[in-house]
Amino acid sequence: MMKVWGVTDTGLVRKQNQDAYGVDMNSDTGQVICVVCDGMGGPAGGDIASRIAVDAFLQEVKSKLHAAMNPEQIRELSSYAASVANSAIREEVRERAEYRGMGTTLVAAVSYAGGVVVSNVGDSRAYLIRPDGIRRVSKDHSLVEHLVDMGDITEAEARTHPKRNYITRALGPEESTLCDGFIVPMETGDIILLCTDGLVETVTDQEMYDEVHRAQDMEECLQRLLEISKSNGAADNVTAVLMQKL
Repeated sequence: MMKVWGVTDTGLVRKQNQDAYGVDMNSDTGQVICVVCDGMGGPAGGDIASRIAVDAFLQEVKSKLHAAMNPEQIRELSSYAASVANSAIREEVRERAEYRGMGTTLVAAVSYAGGVVVSNVGDSRAYLIRPDGIRRVSKDHSLVEHLVDMGDITEAEARTHPKRNYITRALGPEESTLCDGFIVPMETGDIILLCTDGLVETVTDQEMYDEVHRAQDMEECLQRLLEISKSNGAADNVTAVLMQKL
């Protein structure tokens, strides 16, 4: 079983929240689906793209997910659901020309008996938090991640790089898109954190770990993470979802 908490906030600078998240739990199987999206396109529909993607992903996974699926099957289903979300965004653009160029990132976690399957497109992230530390599960599809991989910049430099918001994959802009998938075994008490880059750019991994590790109340933990983000400027929207294995 999983327990889930979430928060989303416009931040201190933006006038509109283009982040969106959704959660669905099957009361019969205990399986949980969580998805977080960060829309792009400014006035041209970033908030619409993120909401379309959340709804389409949840609906597609929910309609086909069942308890007998193994992690690899869930990974394939999640990847297909991301492609369905991509098509749904593009269909909206075909009907509403003013939304041309809109898109969104996506990071999701779908539970199975032994953990979760994480999927991602873009630079929204998934972390695994255990008593002994925090580990990033997802890999950013971004220019700065490529520069880090090449050894041109460090992880610390990537956080403030002027091109840190240049992503190389998203849902919406292209006819098809690749979705990465990761099988993440979990022990009782382990936590998955899904978040948009608004949190990543203003709260360090160590701060995320410290707040979650010592938390007695996860709702309060999310509020503290939001407070840290705002104390550091919160120039972007901020969204975070916590999933704990019971």
